[in-house]
Formats: sequence, C-alpha cells, structure tokens
Amino acid sequence: MSSMSEDTDPSANRAAARSATASPLPNSVTFNRLELNRILNLYGRMVADGEWRDYAIDFLKDRAVFSVFRRASEVPIYRIEKDPRLARKQGMYSVISATGLILRRGHELERVLLVIDRKLAVV
Repeated sequence: MSSMSEDTDPSANRAAARSATASPLPNSVTFNRLELNRILNLYGRMVADGEWRDYAIDFLKDRAVFSVFRRASEVPIYRIEKDPRLARKQGMYSVISATGLILRRGHELERVLLVIDRKLAVV
C-alpha cells in the first residue's frame, strides 16, 4: 500500500518544481560577450597603467552599467552604460563621468569608449 494517492503524479510535481526554480531572472539588460570583452580589454590596459583599480557591473531592468573606480572606496570615475531605450535616439551606449556629465553617447560601443581610451602615441 502506498502513502500517495492515485490522483497525484510525482513526476508532474517534480516538473512543476523544476520549472519554478529554473525560471530566468526578471528581464534585465546585460552586456553581450563582445561588448564585455571590449570593455574589459580597456579596463585591463588602464589597470596596467595604474589608473584604474576596481570595477563593478550592474544589470538593471532598464540598463547595464560598468562602473570604474580609482580606489574601491570611492565613487566611480566613469560609468559605461547600455540603455536599449535610447537605441533609436541618441544611441544606447554612453560614458558618464563622476560628476554625472555625459562625456559621449552613441550607437557603437567602440566609438563611445574612445573618449576614455587613450592609445599610445608615437612621440
């Protein structure tokens, strides 16, 4: 004799529990692999130059933010934001300074990052 009733199907219960735990997080904006690769390459060069020391990534419902810090205890010196709502207007990528001033905004991440990406110049 079984303690389970004939009405309940244990596999159905497991499937329902699995779908409840496997549901994705609420929709949030993220950087894709190419965008994150480009940002982290810039970050690595600036760390090697001794200019930047720490970073934080926030994936919010309306935008993704990559914050760059000179020291971990400070406010971010730059924020690289991706806001898809602005994709058809000014461009979804922007670089914002510590004071909140938008340094550059555009449709291509590569061009937007040029405002903080100081290449080596031949002197």
